[in-house]
Amino acid sequence: MSEDLGTPVLDDHMHLDPDHGRGLDAVRDFARLGGTHLIVVNKPSWHLGVEADAPQEFRPVFERTVEIVREASELLEGRAWAVLGVHPGLVSRLVDERGFDADGARELMRGGLDVAAEFVDDGHALGLKSGRPHYEVTDAVWDASNAVMRHAFALGADHDCPVQLHTEASEDLTETAEWAEEAGMARERVVKHYAGGRLAGPTPSVMSERDRLRVAAEAGEPFLMETDFVDDPDRPGAVMGPKTVPRRVRWMLEEGYEDAVRTAHVGTPRRVYDVDTLADVE
Repeated sequence: MSEDLGTPVLDDHMHLDPDHGRGLDAVRDFARLGGTHLIVVNKPSWHLGVEADAPQEFRPVFERTVEIVREASELLEGRAWAVLGVHPGLVSRLVDERGFDADGARELMRGGLDVAAEFVDDGHALGLKSGRPHYEVTDAVWDASNAVMRHAFALGADHDCPVQLHTEASEDLTETAEWAEEAGMARERVVKHYAGGRLAGPTPSVMSERDRLRVAAEAGEPFLMETDFVDDPDRPGAVMGPKTVPRRVRWMLEEGYEDAVRTAHVGTPRRVYDVDTLADVE
């Protein structure tokens, strides 16, 4: 029997691997603890055995993610949505291991985002994923990565969808938010995945550690909650498990952060993704 926390509970960034990981069993754990909604982000393409040489070769990664999202929705009181894109770490794999130069990597990754945007248009994805490396790279790779991210913002504007970012750790990504606005996106529809409790610029998707959540709750600003569950059997303890967000919501309610819970699981999802989590559970 599932717990009822009296509120929608959204994990804003989770990976599911139905072929090699826990897949739907992770969704069942999430739901049993009171989780109601999921944003499922495709795993990095090479983790699914795809070494793309052309943009269309990313398509099977996106299709498999859409399939597992459909199956996950059947297990939830609410539903799951897909966010699709090209992991920014691919640029290093292309340049360092596969013989691409930075310009070639940039064009392949931008093309992959174009394919992902087709799924948004078809209603099979809620948004796009992009970003830039969170580690040291050459100037050429950094410039190429920023060009890919700016292309994601242009697609977000053209297709009226949010963009999740994987970037370096920072409390100030105002410049990236300004790039999104220059492309025609509202800055609140840019989401910084794996964020701390405080962030200038995009909307923070806060890793569900108590210290980070306390900072976010007391700041009184829009935020989301996530685990970045990686669903990798070779890394069973990596990042956070699928039960974490429901457990942290229970803790936040016990600590008196009811308004922050409503912000993270009702108000901010509506603001960023234009979804009504309350309607799904009521």
